[in-house]
Amino acid sequence: MNIQRANEIAESPVMRHVTFNGTPVYIQHVDENNETARIFPLDEPQNEQEVPVAQLIEH
Repeated sequence: MNIQRANEIAESPVMRHVTFNGTPVYIQHVDENNETARIFPLDEPQNEQEVPVAQLIEH
């Protein structure tokens, strides 16, 4: 996924189907400078992590 699309998804009120390593995730924030995103698995909101935006997949 690219930075612009990740930002659009993070700012949208509409939930999108995005995965990281096959796990459905929610994008909380995108750091354009580092090209990373703060995400968490939908079933584990306490498990936040910072990942490369390029590894996120929109279905």
